[in-house]
Order: sequence, then C-alpha cells, then structure tokens
Amino acid sequence: MPTPSPASAPIRRLTLRDLTACADLSEDRGWPREEHKWGFLLTAGTGYGIDDPGGGLVAACTVTEYGPHGRPSLAAIGMVLVAERHARRGVGRRLMRHVVSELGTTPLTLHATPYGRPLYEELGFKVTGRAEMVRGRFTPVGPEPGIATRAATAEDLTTILRLDEEVFGADRTPIVTRLPAFADQLRVAEEDGRIIGYAAAWPNMDTHVVGPLIARDTETAKALIGSLAARTDRPLRTDIDARHEELLAWVRERGLAVVAPNAVMTYGITELPGDWNRRFAPLTVAAG
Repeated sequence: MPTPSPASAPIRRLTLRDLTACADLSEDRGWPREEHKWGFLLTAGTGYGIDDPGGGLVAACTVTEYGPHGRPSLAAIGMVLVAERHARRGVGRRLMRHVVSELGTTPLTLHATPYGRPLYEELGFKVTGRAEMVRGRFTPVGPEPGIATRAATAEDLTTILRLDEEVFGADRTPIVTRLPAFADQLRVAEEDGRIIGYAAAWPNMDTHVVGPLIARDTETAKALIGSLAARTDRPLRTDIDARHEELLAWVRERGLAVVAPNAVMTYGITELPGDWNRRFAPLTVAAG
C-alpha cells in the first residue's frame, strides 16, 4: 500500500499518549515544548492531529469547548502547528477546515499570530480584538493596591465558578475545576467577605503564566497580579486584553515588557460573550 501524503492522511483525535509528539511539534516550530500546557489542553479539551508516516505529527491543534455538554455555546481553537518540513503545503488549511466543520454551528474564537492570521481570515474568521503578551520579572513600585487577596480554598470553588461564568459568558466548569491541580497558585480578591476576582499562576517552562485573570476592576486585577508575583521567583507572563490600557501600563512600569501582540478572532459571532471589562486575561490564548 502506498504511504499516504500529509495532504490526504487521516485527521484523528489526539490523546495524552500523543503528548510527547505534540511537544516535539512545538519544538520543531521554535516554540517551547510546553508539555504541562499540552497535557492540560488534551485533557480538558480535544486535540486533532495528522500523523507523519515517518513518526510524530505533521500537524496538530486543540479545541476547548464551553457551555452545556454536547451543546457548547463557544469553542476556542489553539496550538495550531504544522511541522516545518510540511509547511506551506495546505496542511494547516486542511486541518482547520476539518475542525471548523466538526464544530458545526458552534461559535468559534482563536488568538492569531501575524503569521497565522491570513489563513484564518481566508476561512472566515474576523478580527474582533487584540491581546498583548507581556513577560518579565515583576518588581513592585509605589503603593500597593489596597484590596485584600488570599489563597483560594475548596469552599470558594462554587463562587468562583459562578463569577467566572458571569464574566466569561459561558460555563467553564471543566477548565476552572482543574485549576487547583494545574496551577501553582490560585488566589481570590475579597471585599467585605465577597469574592470580587480571582487569578491563577501556572508553570510554563521557566515562567509563571498569570491566567485566568477575572476582576471587578483594574485595581483588583493589579492586586491579584501583585499577590501572585510576591509568591514566585520566576518571571511572569500573561496575555492582557489590549483594551485594558491602564493595567498594561502598570505591568510595564513593573518590569513586564510586551513580547508579542495577538489578534483575537471570532467565527459565527461578531464579538465574544461576557463582560470584557472584568475579563483581563485568559487562562492561555490557546483556550480563549
């Protein structure tokens, strides 16, 4: 039997058994291996991939669905990668067309690099926003926000889930309930005994990524970032909605530099659901 070419090879669901192959694919494209993140996305969501006859993967991506099980109200596409040796041959386009078809009428979102954006526009995705990836060692400057934060407890989970769904605009229970095991820190901000925000810091290579970051206002977001930074010796990384200009200026003053912009794109909806005023950063851009 002839060996199928990547252009016609089957697209299949990925599992945790493909974790090393996914990390190898990241490395092949000059990305960090990010095995911790890949494992999370393959567990909380669905991976799609094309096998390389020579071993490993030709291409891969992940899909994270939100909303009622079996009837998602939103799905995020991320980690779209094609091996360098198979780039510019239509493999990524074929994989994306398959995923969009699989998801049917479910509204979609993704964060696009300048390199990937033309493909997504060709497929019908529209730019609806922008996120700024910032990275660096956080150095406190000036007075700290006067908002109390503390480590989250198991008793907080129901309140966090309710707040998260209100702000995000869709039920993220499978994601949020995995945070205590996935993240090194999960903290809440309180006022008069009421939770007004929460944030996690999870390990990614040599950094701690801050996300999700849900907060009543900018001062609350600052307090959460500062409290997470005070409890790690790693550089911080996060992806802040570019509309939150005050927070972006604040983190830059404290040592975090803009590394790369990403276009926030949607398909099937004109804008993301929820309340962007309180949604400061995603868990990861791969999960929307």
